[in-house]
Parts: sequence; C-alpha cells; structure tokens
Amino acid sequence: MENKKLVIAVDGYSSSGKSTLAKDFAAKVGYVFVDTGAMYRAVTLSALRNNLFDAKNNIELEKLEKLVEEIDIHFKYSKEEGRSITYIGDELVESEIRNIEVSDRVSYIAAVPFVRRKLVDMQRNMSKESGLIMDGRDIGTVVFPNADIKLFVTADVMVRAQRRYRELTNKGENVSLQEIVDNVKKRDHLDETREESPLRKAKDAIVLDTGKYSPKEQLDWLMKLVDEKTQSAK
Repeated sequence: MENKKLVIAVDGYSSSGKSTLAKDFAAKVGYVFVDTGAMYRAVTLSALRNNLFDAKNNIELEKLEKLVEEIDIHFKYSKEEGRSITYIGDELVESEIRNIEVSDRVSYIAAVPFVRRKLVDMQRNMSKESGLIMDGRDIGTVVFPNADIKLFVTADVMVRAQRRYRELTNKGENVSLQEIVDNVKKRDHLDETREESPLRKAKDAIVLDTGKYSPKEQLDWLMKLVDEKTQSAK
C-alpha cells in the first residue's frame, strides 16, 4: 500500500530553523512546502514599497487592505536552489523579503486581522495538494488545527540571533549581532502578544529544540516521526 500523504504543521519562533527543516523535508520526500512567513514578508515588502508605514510603524490600513486583495504571492520550485522560492507576480523577491527592514516590520503586518484572514485562506487553498508541510506561527492552531503532525520549533534567543546574523552578513548586509538580538526579542514579543492568532504551541504539538541538533539530525528525526505516522495509518 502506498504511504498516506500527510499535512504537517510546523510552528515556532523566528529564526528557530523551522523553515529550513520544512524545506529539507519537502525536498527529500516530494511534499509541497509553503513558507507562510515568506507570505507575510512579501506583504510587508509591498507595504514598504508603497510607503504605508509612518515613522512609528503605524500602517495606512485602508491602503493595505486594497494591496492585500490584489497581491499575487506564490512559490516556484528552483532546481538550482533545491527549494521553493517566493514571487510577487513575476518578480523574484526571495532575497529582498529577508532584509532587516522587512524583518523589523513584518510582525506589525502579521498582527493585522484582515491580512491574516486573507493569507490563511490562501494557505488553506494550497493544502489541496496531497502531501504538504507548512511553517509559520499559527499553522497548528488556526490554519490546520487537524494536521496529521504538529511541531513547535524553538531555540535559545542567542542561538537564533547568531543564525540570523550569519545569514545576513553572508549576503553582505551591514548589521550588528546586538541589532539582530534586539530584533529577535521584539518579534517574539509581538508574535506572542498580538490579538489576532498569537504564537502558541498547539496542545498536541511535539516540541523540537533545534539548538540541540544539527539540521541533518532534525531531518532524520522528522523522517522517523513521519514514517511512524504513515505506518500506523496503514
């Protein structure tokens, strides 16, 4: 009998490694991967380009709502990179959505109720594909509360900040480690305290501390977990 294709929800803190784990798993087994964080980053990038933030990070909500209704966010698989990459319309924005300016403001965009509702609808439509792994902040609690497997990924703040620092400096960005630490802490606070779909661990989620394991060890662990789940479903 062919193995059952699962819906896997991966939630957790920023820079915890959840996207890397989800991407590696999807590439290895041929599942559809949806990076929901990239979707919120794409909206944030569009909002920045349209000057929708003021100096205090207040947002012009009426203009943002119109932008969200019209924005075309999608993913294309890149053979060269071995993963899905983010587009707005025909424009590749994978690199630009990862910069510090977007990182500093994405939590404000993610807290807007109509943005979350629109993107959750888009995410659920993507689940029509068989075999899907999706990462974000509210996948196991809101988007797919009945997911076959739910993970909650975490790591120490400094571990996460160092990962983000290496990622940005490798791209040539001029940032300090302390700047990244402050950004990670601020995003944690905003994600945990927002009114709309705050970051929470689902009651039935399995916790993974990525600071304790290498990416390969994390992938092997998830592969074993999925194998056990698919075998028990036969």
